[in-house]
Amino acid sequence: MSNMSATILIVEDESRLASILEDYLRREHFRTERAADGKRALELWRAARPDLILLDVMLPELDGFEVARVVRAESSTPIIMLTARDDELDKLLGLGLGADDYVVKPYSPREVVARVKAVLRRASGLSAAPELYRVGALEVNLTSFEVRCAGAVVPMTTSEVKLLALLAREPSRVRQRSELLSVTGEADRYADERTVDAHIKNIRKKLGACGFQLETVRGIGYRLRGL
Repeated sequence: MSNMSATILIVEDESRLASILEDYLRREHFRTERAADGKRALELWRAARPDLILLDVMLPELDGFEVARVVRAESSTPIIMLTARDDELDKLLGLGLGADDYVVKPYSPREVVARVKAVLRRASGLSAAPELYRVGALEVNLTSFEVRCAGAVVPMTTSEVKLLALLAREPSRVRQRSELLSVTGEADRYADERTVDAHIKNIRKKLGACGFQLETVRGIGYRLRGL
């Protein structure tokens, strides 16, 4: 996906910051949409179907976590959270809700643009991979970037699909946390294997009703099991 064909939804209630981000993104030939509150963000997301959302946490109407929860329940649109709070619990909550990245204010607009490009590269690289993994009724399709259970789509983030694909490749094999962290492409940003635990918790919730579980192998990592 080229920058020119990608649309970024900027959700930020501080108009000065939103304008700066929009200027930097447009210089890199991205198309942009802007929302200053959570309700408007969801309206624009449904209308414009952007390729990525830059989502502030502290917003009027609905906060960023609630917006992320709604978006993630319906789609795999990449989300980068923006926040003034450098709190580990906030970071893990954002990841648990399906955020693909997390940037703490004050930030460099160039860094944000670089993160946008990196997340879009990972998403586009994943969708181009001609791979399909089937484990019983579970399908992880890296061509269409979809996870299905008994034919029903299970919305997941880029990182979650990559992680689940690795587990589905050899369901009986235990994968170490470091290996799972590496395949998501996040090791350079979060050198903390608890990030994997946050993704696993999120995937477990999504697969819970599908007859599958991600089994914890103490001291090693995880493997995919049918119930």
